[in-house]
Amino acid sequence: MIRRAITFVTSLFFSSVIFADGWPAWLPETAAVPFVFTSESIGNSVGVAGVVKGFGQPQAGVLGAAVLSDKGSHILYASANNYLLSPQHRWIFGVEAYQASYQDNYYYLGDANNHDSVLSQRVLTDADEAQYRLSARYVLPMGAGQTGVMQGLLPQRDITGKHPWSSGVSSLEFRPFYQKQALSNTQGEVPDSALPDTIWGLETILDWDNRNDSRNPTQGSRTKLHLHKDFGSRERASWWKWELSQSWFHALPDWTEWATSQVLAFNVYASDVPSWNQRESVDGESAWRRPPDYAASRLGGLYRLRGYAGGRYVGRSALHYSMEYRLLPDWQPLSEWPVFGWYDVPWWQWVMFADVGRVADSFDLSTLHQAMHWSLGAAVRFQVEGIVVRTEMAWSEQDSVFRVMVNQPF
Repeated sequence: MIRRAITFVTSLFFSSVIFADGWPAWLPETAAVPFVFTSESIGNSVGVAGVVKGFGQPQAGVLGAAVLSDKGSHILYASANNYLLSPQHRWIFGVEAYQASYQDNYYYLGDANNHDSVLSQRVLTDADEAQYRLSARYVLPMGAGQTGVMQGLLPQRDITGKHPWSSGVSSLEFRPFYQKQALSNTQGEVPDSALPDTIWGLETILDWDNRNDSRNPTQGSRTKLHLHKDFGSRERASWWKWELSQSWFHALPDWTEWATSQVLAFNVYASDVPSWNQRESVDGESAWRRPPDYAASRLGGLYRLRGYAGGRYVGRSALHYSMEYRLLPDWQPLSEWPVFGWYDVPWWQWVMFADVGRVADSFDLSTLHQAMHWSLGAAVRFQVEGIVVRTEMAWSEQDSVFRVMVNQPF
């Protein structure tokens, strides 16, 4: 059975504030876009997204989005990023908030999200979701970061070596987080693995970014290690999880006059919850030290196994490989199209990609490489006002999904 989430986003772009002669220079630059789409999961929807660049500080920005559907679902998102104490300090601060209510939406819970599950095991339920996160990132004084914090904000930089102490930007980031997923009116029993409703914790990220361009890298690599820790409470057990993501980018030789650049991009992702098989006392009872489904090792969605819905496969451990062929055509007609001419669109990109991965109940590389699920897809991506917008269609053995999202997947 194939579920099609076919999305149509209109081109009703507009700019609410555009810098022009006579406009007060102290006002930030603002752009916004309304859109409409339809999907099986949330129905017919309308929304608006906007960005304010230079809000409060020249390098900072504020992003927001809101969506409302005819099924009664709604989504709200807001973030503020890249705020500094001063150019002399090495800290970069941000905040992110997401809140949503979904009506009659499909979720994969319990046995429905293990490696051998089938699409028909999903359940229809209402859900209230929320996620709030603070960010404090410290740019380490090594590599390009030796010259100061602003190196951590530059979209482009030279690659000067193959080690963190000689090239790239290394940083240590702390993200206190709160996450909620409360299910109601579920058609069927909610398994224990979908609980508790809320988690609190700290995410720590060690990042070495040695790419030549954060928006459209053609050379270099990026290494990210995430450590998630929920310290537990009287109502829930503590747990911790690690994630490792390694990306490489390799420019291919020119073979045609109409391609500005061609790049092969690779990503390897691994995740594990080491506390999975440990127990501790919670309110006088023994409980597994495991995160709920929405915080465990997951595949499917915007970044991994993109031919499946988010959280399609969940377990203690996950392993995933991605490969993309990215082509930048020399032909760029967007500036001549209606509406696109209102924005700075320096490039568009054609992409083909393939993903393979699986989850398991133990971090065993032999098991994780067996009977891996796959997805194939194609995408068109744009840089619009400094933001990468990606539209992609992905297919898998069970599903097919069309998405519109921001930022490269890796």
